[in-house]
Amino acid sequence: MPTKKPRRTAERILEVTLDLFNRFGEPNVSTTLISAELGISPGNLYYHYPAKDELINALFDRYERALNELLNAADDVRHVEDAWLFFHMLFELIWNHRFLYRDLNDLLSKNRRLETHFQYVLKNKSRAVEAVLTGLTRGQAMRLAREDTAVVATSMVVVLTYWLSYAYVREPRKALEAEHAAATLAGGAWHVLGLLGPYLEPEARAHLHALAGPYRHTD
Repeated sequence: MPTKKPRRTAERILEVTLDLFNRFGEPNVSTTLISAELGISPGNLYYHYPAKDELINALFDRYERALNELLNAADDVRHVEDAWLFFHMLFELIWNHRFLYRDLNDLLSKNRRLETHFQYVLKNKSRAVEAVLTGLTRGQAMRLAREDTAVVATSMVVVLTYWLSYAYVREPRKALEAEHAAATLAGGAWHVLGLLGPYLEPEARAHLHALAGPYRHTD
C-alpha cells in the first residue's frame, strides 16, 4: 500500500511555517528556522518546498481559496447582524493569515505572483462588500444611493485590508499576539461597519452599536 507520508509532511511544513510567519513576521523567519522548528533537515524541507517563496505561495493559495468561499456569503447579508458576522469571519480568516497583511507591501514588492494574485483578492473583496451594501439597502437597514456604493465599498476594503497593519503600528508588542485576537478582530469589524453610520437607519445603527459594544471606543 503506497505511503502518504510526503503529503502529511508537506502539510505539517505549511502549518509550522504559518505559525512562525504569524508570530515573527515572514521577513524574520528563515528556512533554517523552519526546518529546526520541525525537527527535519533543510534538505527534507527543500524536497517539498525548494524555495521560501514556494512556502509563501502555498500558504497564500490556501488563504485565497478560503477567502473566495467566504466572500460568497456576502450575497446573503440583509441585516446589520448578518454584516457584523460576515466581517468578523473575514477578519478571523485574515487573522489566521496575518503575516500576509502585516508584511503586505514588503511581500508584494518581492513576490510577483503574490502581487498579481492580490489584485484579484482586492477585486473580489470589493465585489463582496458592494453586495453587502446592496443587501443592507434591500433589507431596509440603510439608505445608500447607488452612485455612492462604489466609493463607500472602497473605503471599507481599505480598512479591511490595512486594519492589522494599523493595529500593529499602534501596539507592536501585543496587537497581533493571540491573546489580543478578539479585541483586534472585533475592533476591525466595528471600524469597517462604522463607515456606514451616516447611511444606517436609526434602529440598525443602534443595533450595530450594541453588537460592537466596547469596541466602539477603540481608535
